[in-house]
Amino acid sequence: MKYSLLVLSALFCIGCTHKAEPVKTGLLSITPQYIEYENSPEAFCIAANGKAASILVSPEDWEGVVRAANDLGNDIRKVSDTKPQIMQSDSPAPQSIVVGTVGKSPLIDQLVADNKLDVSSIKGQWESFLIQTVDGNLIVAGSDKRGTIYGIYDISEKIGVSPWHWWADVPARKSESLFVKAGKYIQPSPKVKYRGIFINDEWPSFGGWATKQFGGINSKMYAHMFELLLRLKANYLWPAMWASAFNEDDPECPELADRYGIIMGTSHHEPMMRAHKEYTKRRKEVGAWDYSTNKKNLDRFFTEGLERNKAYDNIVTIGMRGDGDVAMGKGDDEENMKTL
Repeated sequence: MKYSLLVLSALFCIGCTHKAEPVKTGLLSITPQYIEYENSPEAFCIAANGKAASILVSPEDWEGVVRAANDLGNDIRKVSDTKPQIMQSDSPAPQSIVVGTVGKSPLIDQLVADNKLDVSSIKGQWESFLIQTVDGNLIVAGSDKRGTIYGIYDISEKIGVSPWHWWADVPARKSESLFVKAGKYIQPSPKVKYRGIFINDEWPSFGGWATKQFGGINSKMYAHMFELLLRLKANYLWPAMWASAFNEDDPECPELADRYGIIMGTSHHEPMMRAHKEYTKRRKEVGAWDYSTNKKNLDRFFTEGLERNKAYDNIVTIGMRGDGDVAMGKGDDEENMKTL
């Protein structure tokens, strides 16, 4: 079931600049349009004549990579009306789309060891990928988890599935035949390391919609948000916080973000991975939101937040505003600097 783009009125973007001018087919993609609709010499066939290439992914790869590989299968079906077989295996299969992460996928690492795939242009890089035909298979290799996921979704976008397919009801661009032109296509690391959105002032529009459709601003909703971010080649989210606590309202939320590959942060007045609503629920227990008079209790409160989230990929806010994003203390700059 699809929903209106209206709900995104609560969102704003942080820069997503890359190392080259974007191509016309996708504002966030810098690889050329390698998809074609008629066969050419040495092209790889994704789908044609009612058949689709299988998608092969190692079960040892990141869970987020395996999940995105399944999305690719669904995207090929939406475009070509032919659904590929998704195989989790470390055994090569002919005429397959092989997706995997360098150093994490035995499928990719074996191609490298056999000198069939040169990954020197992406190895050790941040969120980089290459797409290349090797021995009749289409290889999508990522330098890290998100690099592989971005490579998968790059194919999805180029065959005709918009990143906004769910949020804005964008229909797939239909084509019975899909081929990848022979060549090696590389996306280098983005210039802006962290790129994402802040779900700010989410009530009543966004919060009301999420409550009606999902029962709250919870992991069921965030699954769609995380997918959108990855399809847009973003990686970072400040979650809804006006009346929400991302980590406590639904404990599945931080685990889901980590599985998908989304880096989580907190807003400018929520230090040490603690949502403001986590404090307001404990106000009597923690005491005053005043570091100059209540350091011991606030240190414990902050430490608990970091301990809870230490296994996840987070960016930790360390600044401190007054309770509810107001000025601290008497608002005197010298006093505030001394406290910080």
